[in-house]
Amino acid sequence: MYAPHFGLRELPFGITPDTSFFFGSPRSQEALNTLLVAARSGEGFIKITGEVGTGKTLLCRKFMATLGEGFVTAYIPNPYLEPRTLMLALADELEIVLERDVDQHQLLKAINLRLLELAGQGLQTVLCLDEAQAIPVESLEALRLLTNLETEKRKLLQIVLFGQPELNRKLELQQIRQLAQRITFHYHLGPLSRDDLDYYVAHRLRVAGFTGARLFSRAAIRRLYKASGGVPRLVNILAHKSLMLAYGQGKQLVGAGHVGTAALDTVGARRSYWPSLAAGGLLAGAVAGIAWAFVR
Repeated sequence: MYAPHFGLRELPFGITPDTSFFFGSPRSQEALNTLLVAARSGEGFIKITGEVGTGKTLLCRKFMATLGEGFVTAYIPNPYLEPRTLMLALADELEIVLERDVDQHQLLKAINLRLLELAGQGLQTVLCLDEAQAIPVESLEALRLLTNLETEKRKLLQIVLFGQPELNRKLELQQIRQLAQRITFHYHLGPLSRDDLDYYVAHRLRVAGFTGARLFSRAAIRRLYKASGGVPRLVNILAHKSLMLAYGQGKQLVGAGHVGTAALDTVGARRSYWPSLAAGGLLAGAVAGIAWAFVR
């Protein structure tokens, strides 16, 4: 596609959570530090919240990759599971071999024995649950009971919840108040600031192999911030489309116009400050321009 045109080894603005592109903005670095301190102190529950697209999954994967020796991690990306199925998913992550028709008592016993075995090897076990706002209340209570497993010195299992702000409202429910009280570390992941966004774009381009001075003009960065609100996922989508448009026109610099056109073609982008473009029927032209850049 456009990578060779701009001197890139790979596409810099994918929306998959690739830890090699992790950007240590003040907020994301503070969130990562919070996770590492909490995990190393052996706390039971840790909570990270953030709006859609703010980088929770990438942070989760960076956290697991950074823990290093001394930790065993289990990761469940879709915890919309009833309690037994959630326990089976955890057992699978911990490489526990179970009988086909294992009952609930034997399942919990097997998990406990495995956690004791790992603790005996000097390893701490951390369970990371992505999209935690989707966990049923009954399953949250089952997780709380799992954190009761402990030695004389520390918990056998630590649990990190990554979720949208709806998770906070769920944790306010009376029936799971005991779990809410056990959350000793928490952090809310917000969008990028205007200055951080400039560094964020430059960082991802540099990781992708760009060696030039500037690929996005300052005006393009300003419009990119206005259109995305600093939400990393939207930044990636808009930057990717902007690069396609610049490539389609044979340009070596992305301008504000490219970002504006990309925003017209992007659901969720803030485009109310381009009323003349939207009202003038240029949206179809924007879509056509991006499509043409795909096949050029």
